[in-house]
Amino acid sequence: MATLLRKQHVHAGWRDYLELTKPRVVLLMLITSLVGMFLATRAGVPWTVLVFGNLGIGLCAGAAAAVNHVVDRRIDSIMARTHKRPLAEGRVSPAAALSFALLLAVAGLALLLAFTNPLAAWLTLASLLGYAVIYTGFLKRATPQNIVIGGLAGAAPPLLGWVAVTGHMSAEPLLLVLIIFAWTPPHFWALAIHRKAEYAKADIPMLPVTHGEHYTKVHILLYTCVMFAVTLLPYAIHMSGLLYLVCAVALGLRFLHWAWVLYRDSRPHAAINTFKYSIWYLFLLFIALLADHYLLLNL
Repeated sequence: MATLLRKQHVHAGWRDYLELTKPRVVLLMLITSLVGMFLATRAGVPWTVLVFGNLGIGLCAGAAAAVNHVVDRRIDSIMARTHKRPLAEGRVSPAAALSFALLLAVAGLALLLAFTNPLAAWLTLASLLGYAVIYTGFLKRATPQNIVIGGLAGAAPPLLGWVAVTGHMSAEPLLLVLIIFAWTPPHFWALAIHRKAEYAKADIPMLPVTHGEHYTKVHILLYTCVMFAVTLLPYAIHMSGLLYLVCAVALGLRFLHWAWVLYRDSRPHAAINTFKYSIWYLFLLFIALLADHYLLLNL
């Protein structure tokens, strides 16, 4: 009762609302969106599209994250990693969080419609609904393949950035989506192994909970192999050059090394270390794509 009374008297600050948007996750998404924009054109990206396009995509991503906080507030209160989140501790009410999410989504879509094009806006809306409604509201609790099926929404930012500049879809941005789509399962399942007991306690059917750690490690290794192969495709279709190929191979081999270490259980804390490396991997891979793009333009 004392804890409940303390929660009722806690007032939300701006940091609580910022936390609702999952800013570190959104930042990584915006890096991939930014790369998608620059890869879409040989000329410079108009500053209005660069600034307001990414801001619109970021606001919609933050809206989806805020809905995730609302739907997952019971789970968050159970898990050590998330029990101090604003809704889990009662600092922000579900109604306030949903209102905040709606505000972000409307503002983001308005910016995209005003400064980019309708296709970019509708694709961003589809991505928002895919993550906030289909994945968070249904898939996460329905199947151990939740992160595989739902990962498509999180893989969309480079496509959104590309479409914001060009106004149409093509094979190249879809390949960037495929890279992130293949990256998501080994990235998230590594964390799920590390947090297996908490997911079990929260009754969430993550793969390590439903099929065991060994089964999950095998699939992490398999998906990492698939991801490695997919990351070579930009070079194969002449979308990128030698610089990207060298970086993709080096980064991919390191990812395979961590997946193998995790599979063999040969080091302590291998799961969380694989997860941490996977974040740097995606960041550096897309930076390599961007650097290679401008290197080719200057040759």
